[in-house]
Amino acid sequence: MPEGHSVHRIARQFSRNFVGHRVRASSPQGRFAQGAAVLDDREMLQAKAVGKQMFLEFEGDTWLRVHLGLYGAWDFAGDILVDPTIASANGRMGQTNQRGTDLEPADLDEPIFDGAGENSLASIGAPRRTRVHVRMSEQTSGLADEGEQWPPPVVGQVRLRLLTSAACADLRGPTACALQTPDEMLATVAKLGPDPLVGDPAEGEERFVRIVRRKPTPIALLLMDQAVVSGIGNVYRAEMLYRARLEPHTPGRDVPEDVVRGLWRDWVRLLAIGVETGQMMTMDDLSAEQYRAAMASRDDRHWVYHRAGLPCRVCGTEIALEEIGARKLYWCPFCQR
Repeated sequence: MPEGHSVHRIARQFSRNFVGHRVRASSPQGRFAQGAAVLDDREMLQAKAVGKQMFLEFEGDTWLRVHLGLYGAWDFAGDILVDPTIASANGRMGQTNQRGTDLEPADLDEPIFDGAGENSLASIGAPRRTRVHVRMSEQTSGLADEGEQWPPPVVGQVRLRLLTSAACADLRGPTACALQTPDEMLATVAKLGPDPLVGDPAEGEERFVRIVRRKPTPIALLLMDQAVVSGIGNVYRAEMLYRARLEPHTPGRDVPEDVVRGLWRDWVRLLAIGVETGQMMTMDDLSAEQYRAAMASRDDRHWVYHRAGLPCRVCGTEIALEEIGARKLYWCPFCQR
């Protein structure tokens, strides 16, 4: 399932390429025909993400709510202006390795794309190979290159197509795609936990600490509860618990306050990295060579996620895999005692 960083990247792409423009809307698949008819020929006023949910505001007090779920994704095509805060699919972070080991600019000259297209700027959402080669620059050419068809042909099951004279966005396979009034949008957001990129992070931290510290629920379940904290999915959950050396089954109310605060602050940091690089990079202090490998392959990017049966990178203990809350949990029984 796309996690919070992907949804924020999508919202920023819409802010750069669709907000302020009158948009043509259609439902090639037909499942959102009525909603598309309402949106058609309206100006997009705002795009914002809260956790795993995205909200697009259109004139006429109309909001579009999209939750990608397990299989949803947005495909972008055209002359896409890349938001400078996410224009680093090559992994640049101020020429440092996750604000750790300094890297020379030459070390990161060429874009480094994940094999599954996780850090794509053309297809953002459920993991898939990039459909369009995206060149990193202030303006990126997609399917609208000279001599190619515009608008681009519809490929596969497209729930919603949003189109301007220069940019196209196709929505596929979402769990939710619905129109909302302003009050309905605010009610949806009110049910979500704090998101470090929405509102005051310090207020978000206090809210997160209050909720976690009164719950008897295992911390591994609380981190996945979008009413407790927004945006964390299976990958970030496993990695954050390992980075905190926290036993996953510990009731939230038994986790020391300083550890709970540490979890929030780690989420603030990891989410920012994910939005900028497009990848869920959770390892620190990598050499330039290690960093390149990690940017190119998820297997080199995480401490415990997807490493069941393999030795822990720190202690050598076999990484455990269990099901909790109908989702897979990876953890180290020794490091997270």
